[in-house]
Amino acid sequence: MKHSPTQDRPARSSVELQALVEQAQQRFADASAEELLAWASEEFGPYLAVACSMAADTVLPALVSQTSPSVDVLFLETGYHFAETIGTRDALKATFDVNIIDVTPAQTVAEQDAQYGAKLYSRDPGLCCQLRKVEPLMETLAGYEAWVTGIRREDNALRAHAQLVEWDHTHQMVKLNPIAAWSFDDVLNFASAHGVPVNPLLADGYPSIGCEPCTRRVAPGEDPRAGRWAGLAKTECGIHL
Repeated sequence: MKHSPTQDRPARSSVELQALVEQAQQRFADASAEELLAWASEEFGPYLAVACSMAADTVLPALVSQTSPSVDVLFLETGYHFAETIGTRDALKATFDVNIIDVTPAQTVAEQDAQYGAKLYSRDPGLCCQLRKVEPLMETLAGYEAWVTGIRREDNALRAHAQLVEWDHTHQMVKLNPIAAWSFDDVLNFASAHGVPVNPLLADGYPSIGCEPCTRRVAPGEDPRAGRWAGLAKTECGIHL
């Protein structure tokens, strides 16, 4: 169900990894994504993973695979995705040298419905995300030293000060945000220039794509993430908190 690198995680302590982060924050404060990822490949080797939601962040696996061929790409297969999202995952796998790992929850949708009742996402979206995203990812990330995310500063206020290299207190590992300074246009331009498949829903009014029941189209002028958990006091799934 879940996979980790073929070898055990190296015995570098949290203290050692945090010291590495402090050094890297100074070294790569103004680095390009390519420079950062070249270092990450050398530093972490098979203990580097990429998280990808199969939206516009498919540029991440494409970027990372330039210096880390066959890199593990973690896709949270919640059981609630748009068909277009699954199609984008398959297209990415066919196009780039990446190892896509479907990270699955402990329960199927049917099993979760049996325990918590149907449509948990509409009654307690926080718990649904916890069960289907946060906990599975935490278990899987335990096998790595560093993970690459698609966080961008323009996403929302919570991400406005994201650094290229951070210490992930929740997962006790290094967190790399190589495209933090990129605009949405930068992402799309890179995808176009390098033949990276992106989710077709991006061009259909969905600038931010999550699970189908919890994502709606965004009206012109709205915040790009306004379509996520619309009408609820929720803006993040919990992975990056």
